[in-house]
Amino acid sequence: MLSMQTVFDRPVDQRLIADALAPAAFGSMWLDPHIVGPAPDYPRAPAALSCDLLVVGGGYTGLWTALHAAERNPGASVVVIEAERLGWAASGRNGGFVDASLTHGAENGKSRWPEEFDQLQRLGSANLDGMQADIEKYGMQVDWERTGMLSVATEPHQVEWLRDAAAKGEGRFLDQSAVRAEINSPTYRAGLYVPDTCAIVQPARLVFELARACTDNGVQIYQHTTAESIQRDGTVVRVGTGAGAITAQRVVLATNVFPSLLRRNRLFTVPVYDYVLATEPLTAAQLDSIGWQARQGVSDSGNQFHYYRLSADNRILWGGYDAMYFYGRRVDPQHEDRPQSFRKIAGHFFTTFPQLEGVRFSHRWSGAIDTSTRFCAQWGLAGRGRIAYVNGFTGLGVGAARFAADVCLDLLDGQPTERTELEMVRRRPLPFPPEPMASIGIQATRWSLDRADHRAGRRNLLLRTLDRLGLGFDS
Repeated sequence: MLSMQTVFDRPVDQRLIADALAPAAFGSMWLDPHIVGPAPDYPRAPAALSCDLLVVGGGYTGLWTALHAAERNPGASVVVIEAERLGWAASGRNGGFVDASLTHGAENGKSRWPEEFDQLQRLGSANLDGMQADIEKYGMQVDWERTGMLSVATEPHQVEWLRDAAAKGEGRFLDQSAVRAEINSPTYRAGLYVPDTCAIVQPARLVFELARACTDNGVQIYQHTTAESIQRDGTVVRVGTGAGAITAQRVVLATNVFPSLLRRNRLFTVPVYDYVLATEPLTAAQLDSIGWQARQGVSDSGNQFHYYRLSADNRILWGGYDAMYFYGRRVDPQHEDRPQSFRKIAGHFFTTFPQLEGVRFSHRWSGAIDTSTRFCAQWGLAGRGRIAYVNGFTGLGVGAARFAADVCLDLLDGQPTERTELEMVRRRPLPFPPEPMASIGIQATRWSLDRADHRAGRRNLLLRTLDRLGLGFDS
């Protein structure tokens, strides 16, 4: 089959792109102190410290773990350590989509755990409701908006995908006129709206408010404290830091994409870099030109997809599509400021919203996604049941991190629960191979996904083989 052009292959005036990107500051909009206010400050850990539970990592997973541990055991001593500052990595750089899915989409969940999919859906919905309840309970000011999710078709074959999803009860189908009445883009051919399975949030504020709730419950938080080693010593676990050692009865490793303290876990994730832009606040006239009255989160339906949403002050966050893996699987700041990726997604922005010509971008940033071979979280225990760990969220961890935290605590308690009995929790994914095979495989897969987008969604032999092996991506 001949390759076709997609809507995002249309040429865009390079001067328009350059002018729009010119004022964009490098750094997450969410963490900009002029927008979020000053970040809370926490000290370094002392040279010697002991506790009942030590949480390594001060992002969403670590903070939810600490908060729920303190709620479960009010008298226990709980400590969180963070190598940098709270929320500086994925938790402060994401799009702020809080999705109910624990499996990175329905198709991924159905294909991997068909027997438990309904249960996983129910648990995911309960987790989203529980997160909203926690936010209300602690009065967290996080710009929470439960506005739902709109998936849009920009190519003819994607229309049928959305129509089929609606027929399976996965959302409400919108034809071209209906979807453009929601958000006015000339690229939209159809849409699928799911009203209650997704919220949007200010990511950094969620970090800071979670930390406040933690400290209100007696949790000790330390920044600029790097965990360098871990070992079980009889009935305790010792975590070495630059300043000394922390002795804990139990430990949760919530280090996301960064190399695990447990060497055996290091092949289970790879860092994939995602690039994001944010516009200046839209004027009333600009916002009126695109509609978007309901403020839904949006994603398009290609294998390479964009995600976008409005902030509380009516900026458009625009990210995705040009996800990059770099040889050597290192998390490296030099991969973050990639001009060609920002130019590419800026062009796609103006293809989607040509009526916003003249809008400029205020921020550009990127971050590493902890990608696993099954595209959602994986858990485990070590140290004879005293160390729990989780990672591999693959970009959909804002909501799933809370569920993951509860699973870690359940595992450490050692008593079976509905969560720990899930096949998803009990069975680990396949690891990625070492280099150079990892890079060869990932780049071949990226190329194949791009080709599928240019061939009406038809998957080549490599993608079909990966599908049969349970390694295919289809969210």
